[in-house]
Amino acid sequence: MSLMNKLLDPQNHVFELARSGQRLPPGPAAVALSFVFVLAAQFAGGLPAIFLVVALSLGEAGQALSLERPEDLMQLALPDTALELTILLILSFAPIFLLLWGWLKWYEKRPFWTLGLEGRGAWFYYLRGLLAGLVMFAVSVGVSAALGFMAVEEPSARPQGLAALGGVLLVFVGWTVQGPAEEALARGWLLPVIGARHKPLWGIIVSAVVFAVYHSLNPNVSPVAFVNLFLFGLFTALYVLYEGGLWGVFGIHAAWNWAQGNLFGLEVSGTPPAGGTLFNLMEAGPDVITGGLFGPEGGLAVTVVLLVSSAVIWLISERGSRK
Repeated sequence: MSLMNKLLDPQNHVFELARSGQRLPPGPAAVALSFVFVLAAQFAGGLPAIFLVVALSLGEAGQALSLERPEDLMQLALPDTALELTILLILSFAPIFLLLWGWLKWYEKRPFWTLGLEGRGAWFYYLRGLLAGLVMFAVSVGVSAALGFMAVEEPSARPQGLAALGGVLLVFVGWTVQGPAEEALARGWLLPVIGARHKPLWGIIVSAVVFAVYHSLNPNVSPVAFVNLFLFGLFTALYVLYEGGLWGVFGIHAAWNWAQGNLFGLEVSGTPPAGGTLFNLMEAGPDVITGGLFGPEGGLAVTVVLLVSSAVIWLISERGSRK
């Protein structure tokens, strides 16, 4: 079996799971529907989460603040504590699972687990994914540090080090919902649906592009950041096709985001870290390398790591296909 057949075989287990239902939507409809799911999740959970975060912020201030400018309210809506960030992540993204469950049940007529959530080996794949995500992001930081473009930031008001451990662990719970929700939508549903209805390569490319577009409204996004978001989608698509399920990328995505913000103290896709950090690093070099205000995902150091990681999946797949 050739390399192309290993990952781009139309009979790949991921595509077979998608075909197990009674019907699949056409590719263009699936793309449009994926954005509907994202918007619906934000209305159903994201808006209530923002109101709750504002209420908690006002409560922490101990008084009803005078909000004379729109910026004041926007600042209150940004999560600052571990509890606020965890609430925002869970409420904003958990509805995606419910929307996918309803769609699969009532339209496609297939079980939720056919997204790639079979029970056998789940913990092994998930823990392996957590390790892979941590290593990949640590290498990204290491590349910038080796070039002299990473430094320790001055102490700030947010919890740091061992004093932040409780909050850092709490926020990890939020990331284990946020990252997997995005993966369930983009790689568990959109990738297999398009790959099964059309061609596997189209499923990979379209799901990666759509994933990048999801994040295009994030603060401080740049052309390099958009390319890296596409490459992350490409890598995770290949990983799903190689592994035959979602558990691994659930771990990768959760660990990747947690490591950025709460392990190393860097921006996560343009958003400042909240809830405390174990280390407090800062970019100290050219934005094109380090990512600048978007965080490492906006820099070429991450580009290199994602390209190498994708190549590794291809090579592992090739070796496996020749056995």
